[in-house]
Amino acid sequence: MEKVNVLVIGGGASGLQAAISAKTFYPEKSVVVIRQEEKMLVPCGIPYILGSLENSDKNILPDKLLINVGVDIKIGEVTALNIKDKECLLSDGQKIYFEKLIIATGSVPTKPKWLKGNDLENVFTIPKNKVYLDKMYSKLKGLKKVITIGAGFIGVEVSDEMNKAGWDVTLLEIEPYILNKAFDKEFGVKAEELLTNRGVKVITNKGVKEIIGKNGKVDHIVLTNGETLEADAVILSMGYAPNTELAKKSGIELNELGFIKTCEYMRVNNCSTDIFAVGDCAEKRDFLTRKLNATMLASTACAEARIAGMNVYELSPCKTFSGTIAIYDTAIGDIAFGTAGITEEKAISEKFNIISGSFTGMDKHPGTLPNTHEQTVKLIVAADCGMIIGGEVCGGSSVGELTNLIGFLIQNRTNIKTLLAAQIGTHPLLTGSPAGYPLIKAAEVIAKKLKNIR
Repeated sequence: MEKVNVLVIGGGASGLQAAISAKTFYPEKSVVVIRQEEKMLVPCGIPYILGSLENSDKNILPDKLLINVGVDIKIGEVTALNIKDKECLLSDGQKIYFEKLIIATGSVPTKPKWLKGNDLENVFTIPKNKVYLDKMYSKLKGLKKVITIGAGFIGVEVSDEMNKAGWDVTLLEIEPYILNKAFDKEFGVKAEELLTNRGVKVITNKGVKEIIGKNGKVDHIVLTNGETLEADAVILSMGYAPNTELAKKSGIELNELGFIKTCEYMRVNNCSTDIFAVGDCAEKRDFLTRKLNATMLASTACAEARIAGMNVYELSPCKTFSGTIAIYDTAIGDIAFGTAGITEEKAISEKFNIISGSFTGMDKHPGTLPNTHEQTVKLIVAADCGMIIGGEVCGGSSVGELTNLIGFLIQNRTNIKTLLAAQIGTHPLLTGSPAGYPLIKAAEVIAKKLKNIR
């Protein structure tokens, strides 16, 4: 029987990061990652293999990230876990004994059982599986009309990339506007306008009732209002479910949403202190509301993975996961969108007393410089204490790092007055003007509103 100090099941972003962190903080320990796939994909790059990247071979997580720090990789399928005796059984009969276990089995795309026709040929999902996606891409090459169902980040990015690559793409969303779970209406509407202008047919406020086939293949779909749309292929982007079947069979406790129950150190609840779970399979709570949350993001997963790796042998109260802030970014053409924390609509529905403020400026100064974009920043602040609890950004490529900054402000419970006193470094080619920095100007808008209500 092979014996290892730290065994990580799953080779995606969270498994990779957990292994690297464990080996970095405990270099004397042996760390092994076991995964089913020969090659792992960069999760957030998957939509781009259908357009910008042209194939999945340009979207590979390099094994050298693990190998260079001394982590071993084993290709195999785990079929059973004996938590009590700390044994892992593989499909080929091998057994691995572990001291510490980190479960990072990720998530799988959902196919709603109520949706008739979801088993027809040319109905696809978007898993994090290179073999499946290569076969899908090969089939799609001979087809023309594609309907994407679900306008979250994956649905929007897949639709935009396929449209750019020459497919006739329709994006269907049952909600009033796209990206509605992550953005307030003004940002979702702007994203929808951009997609439409680029050639994607966007249909909102209508759902799918059934997928109809001919000779076993997709022919058209029927909407909830009875309307029909021709289709050669349908891509279901209707969410993901935690991949926790192995954990469940092993007696590991799941929460009501199907995620592995964990504590703030990412330790599994009903097991010994030697078992951890991270990433899409692990329990999430919202940073602000503390409610159970089904957010699945590589950024959240990697934060959890670092925490598990750092705490795997020795706990530190400074290294805990305090809930998902849900930091998202995407881009449609050269216009980027970012969000962190809670939206205004969600904050109101949760009964937070909030004030919001927006400012639109430029991401370079002067605004006549080449490749300059408008940059809109919206902040959501708790009215009683001035704490920043949410933010949304639209603009050029600098949106990504600006969204990360807003996430950092939220995580550190920053007050709007602290932000107004912050020293912001600027440069004409890189940022807005120090006198017109959109993040600070949005804070000023809120400060004025706060002053008026006190």
